Amino acid sequence: MRFTFEPAQVMALLRSRIVGQVAALAQVEGLLKVVKADIGERDRPLSVNLFMGPTGVGKTEIVRLLAQALHGRADAFCRIDMHTLAQEHYAAALTGAPPGYVGSKEGISLFDSELIQGTYSRPGIVLFDELEKASQEVVRSLLGILENGQLTLAGGTRTLDFRNSLIFMTSNIGAHQARRHRQRFAHGWRRLLRGFVRDEAAVLEDALHGHFEPEFLNRIDRILMFEPIDAQWLQALLDVELGKLNQRLAAQQRSLAVDAQARAWLCRHHDARFGARALGRRLRVELEPAIAECVLQADARRLLATVRGAGLVVEALGG
Repeated sequence: MRFTFEPAQVMALLRSRIVGQVAALAQVEGLLKVVKADIGERDRPLSVNLFMGPTGVGKTEIVRLLAQALHGRADAFCRIDMHTLAQEHYAAALTGAPPGYVGSKEGISLFDSELIQGTYSRPGIVLFDELEKASQEVVRSLLGILENGQLTLAGGTRTLDFRNSLIFMTSNIGAHQARRHRQRFAHGWRRLLRGFVRDEAAVLEDALHGHFEPEFLNRIDRILMFEPIDAQWLQALLDVELGKLNQRLAAQQRSLAVDAQARAWLCRHHDARFGARALGRRLRVELEPAIAECVLQADARRLLATVRGAGLVVEALGG
């Protein structure tokens, strides 16, 4: 087996940092095992995956964690922010300028060939973030990549190879409709109808097929539906955020302990629309300034004690 990573170790990292996405993580584990076994088709990318769901549920974070686990750096992947490619002519940013236009001979593209190709023992990682915000012409330019794992730039000067790449795409499409559908049947007598109406996955699927063309969707291996982060996951999510904060504090030989009352205060009034980012933002805005105040006061007291100690030494020497 040419790939040296261990799926169990990668999944241990993902499960320690991603909460509330049991089904999606099981699918990611399956794709990693297929890649590790090296039994996939040779003339297409190692895996093509679309992550769907509301904001702040871990779609992009999974890709960062995979890069961390596979390459040792959370930014070791080629990220294309598709919301910057909202106009049709922006397709040239991916495929290169056509012959006769500026940059056609240089083969300039947003793609980073080193991050795409990876190495013999480590797959490359590509992320097309917020896919639904790109123009349809830009999305069509990806068909060759998803089908045969190669993209020949428009100038014909070079070909980018994605056959050693894990390709991920994220989309929030349909999330608003799914949320409204969930709220409609969450209370009162409508709760009794939940078993007789379409579920949220069906709402997302309708939105997906209404926006993207069948030939594009037909080239995707896995479409993973992410669940919203509701109140039942807040404590686990808080543990993750506090763990990251303690890692940063550990660099200064400090640590933070939070009691039950403080945990309840940090988790108050959670809005599921904003997912994990809302809790992370609350820690940055409300908790971290208080910690910084304690750190600075402690440093000031330590500095004052050091100055006083130096003064006593000087006085003793002078005496």
